[in-house]
Amino acid sequence: MKHLIPALLLLAACQSDETLAAYGGEGTWQLQSINDQPFTATATLTLGTEGQVSGKAPCNSYGASQTAPYPWFQLSPIRATKRACADLAAEHLFFKTLSSMTLSEISGPVLILSNDQGALMQFTALRGD
Repeated sequence: MKHLIPALLLLAACQSDETLAAYGGEGTWQLQSINDQPFTATATLTLGTEGQVSGKAPCNSYGASQTAPYPWFQLSPIRATKRACADLAAEHLFFKTLSSMTLSEISGPVLILSNDQGALMQFTALRGD
């Protein structure tokens, strides 16, 4: 029993954040395009520690969690406020596409989310967050 406690402490110390945030993704990203088409509304994705995801869609704030190890990307169901605005169609496209993403890649100030069906979201890092 006396060897079990140090072993458990060592195991806990070895388990670190393996999500996108730990591999350079932590911070706020602004959506530039979906499927190579410019996204003209404003939407952000903020990746925090321990899989916390939040942001601002064209009309509403939202949150979710993402605990898949990098490079995988899988969001829990998105929770969002319920405000209406002129950009609801863009917001629907944003949430639908974001929910379908399964892979992530970071290249400097660019974050790319994609899936096996060929969908693609490109974000750029927001400075000063």
